[in-house]
Amino acid sequence: MKITKKFIILAMITAISASAFTGCYAPGKSSSGSSESSSTLNVFNWGEYIDTSIIKDFTKQTGIKVNYSTFATNEEMYEKVKSGTNKYDLVCPSDYMVDRMIKENLVQTLDFSKLPNYKNIDDKYKNLSYDPKDKYSVPYMWGTIGIIYDKTQIKDKIDSWNALWDTKYKNKIFMSDDMRNSLGISLKRLGYSMNSTNSDELKKATDALITQRQTINPVYVGDEVKDALRNGEKPMAVIYSGDAAVLMNEKPGKYEYVIPKEGTNKWFDSWVIPKSSQNKDAAEKFINFLLDAKVNKKNVDFIGYSTPNKATFNTLSDKEKNNKASYPDESSLSNSDVFTDLGDTTRKAYSDAWVTVTAK
Repeated sequence: MKITKKFIILAMITAISASAFTGCYAPGKSSSGSSESSSTLNVFNWGEYIDTSIIKDFTKQTGIKVNYSTFATNEEMYEKVKSGTNKYDLVCPSDYMVDRMIKENLVQTLDFSKLPNYKNIDDKYKNLSYDPKDKYSVPYMWGTIGIIYDKTQIKDKIDSWNALWDTKYKNKIFMSDDMRNSLGISLKRLGYSMNSTNSDELKKATDALITQRQTINPVYVGDEVKDALRNGEKPMAVIYSGDAAVLMNEKPGKYEYVIPKEGTNKWFDSWVIPKSSQNKDAAEKFINFLLDAKVNKKNVDFIGYSTPNKATFNTLSDKEKNNKASYPDESSLSNSDVFTDLGDTTRKAYSDAWVTVTAK
């Protein structure tokens, strides 16, 4: 969610022209160098969630021009796809939003005969709860949310969401400015599912967040959390695992990333093709291109998130494979939840709860 879930780019539309692409790596390029298509592909993705040289490589190989634009939240993406104002051919929602878009008939089935590189996806990332029959989506990246803290300032070993409510850390915490994340954390801390539809559980989680704001005074931030931590503004934050991995790589030994013992959200971002797509063939070509092990490795190196691509994972260094922020062991994930769509009634209840929390 995650990703990048999750960086905001001010320029929302970046048109990428094939004429500008020179000297780019293009795996699988035919010896003749001929283009497969002169069509255009409209891609809608999270900001800074792809190595843009890969888009150039794709155009060089296929002749397909890519109009690439970005969104900041799942909800923003959903509203634009649903409105039909923009004819996107390929979008990258998170798990619960894939679930919702399937239910609302906003996406179409994929032709897996055109995705031979799908074989590279590890079986454990197939048939997931939001698309149990693997008909509509292909996983792109995955990760977790957890707590990162500066070990040079915080000497205690953090292992629980309770740390975010500990008064010794008053004025020292960044919380996630994301409804599902923060309400989910509060629910999980109380022993409930992050997908709870129980009104009493949601009220307790909401009240706990209000109490936290009154006693701990956390600052709610979005994707700017990395820069805020770099600047030393606070020593502890809720963060996505990929962002944590980047910070830990920048400053070895400074930060610790923790998946709390109560469990967390294990999130997935996946490619889907909207019903309104006018170039399904090009969209499937692009998905297949991204599934190439070398292409995916290049992308993982740029993004910093975890790959579901087994062929890519096998090429990672031992250091990368053993990075617990990016690739936690199964025991760390045993209590984790994948977000699902809550349905209209519960979705409104969460939204109302979030307004109450953020208004305090």
